[in-house]
Amino acid sequence: MLKDITIGQYLPLDSFVHKLDPRTKIIITIFFIVSIFIISSFYGYILVAIYLCLCIVFSKVPFKFIFRGLKPILYLIVFTSILNLFFTSGENIAYKLGPFTIYEEGIIRTGFLILRLISMIIGTSLMTLTTSPIELTDGIESLMKPFKRLGVPAHEIAMMLTIALRFIPTLMDETDKIMKAQMSRGAELDSGNIIKKAKNLIPILIPLFVSSIRRADELAMAMESRCYRGGEGRTRVKKLEYVSIDFLAFGITIIYLVLCFGSRIVL
Repeated sequence: MLKDITIGQYLPLDSFVHKLDPRTKIIITIFFIVSIFIISSFYGYILVAIYLCLCIVFSKVPFKFIFRGLKPILYLIVFTSILNLFFTSGENIAYKLGPFTIYEEGIIRTGFLILRLISMIIGTSLMTLTTSPIELTDGIESLMKPFKRLGVPAHEIAMMLTIALRFIPTLMDETDKIMKAQMSRGAELDSGNIIKKAKNLIPILIPLFVSSIRRADELAMAMESRCYRGGEGRTRVKKLEYVSIDFLAFGITIIYLVLCFGSRIVL
């Protein structure tokens, strides 16, 4: 399950999406997340599915790898779906299960919630899978440059976000290794009730925190040994520049957004 987390991973492939400017991919991802909440009907999500499929095809990332990243959020989807089904009130009763009443409004809200969560996870995973950590840092910093006049440390924030995103798969691998090591020593992590299972996590969390602190210390020492002193005066080997494929991607995204607004009005 831990190895199925795709957010933060990077696949070095030669594709149309990989060649896009990181700023383009970040902006398009933000537009895509906004479009998910613009659509107000289930038929409108056909546009979202088509757009996502086109992005996946152009990125050359295997569909199995993309949908594998949905496994870790299945419990979140089930939990939030149950809450929305049984605790959303409305006017039209759909089902009645003992003391619980399920309304049609709750079913509709649950359906939208599931589609939005799945679309958001796939969209954000696709951005990180096609953008290296260095490109992501440069893109975030470039987009935050206007806020420097307000005293916002753009470079430091971009660096922190990228490091945190990059270490998600590393921490997941470390957690998996610790769990296997504890199980080989006779630890029963899946047995007992909820309270016992929570206590069983202590032998995993403590080594994980120690390992995380050690990794952070090693990273800080490595950055200092390379004379890293922040973003002031730093130069880049590759400067970010918009090219024709970036404008083509923006054009396709604008058409997609117009169709999303149109579906909201018509449907």
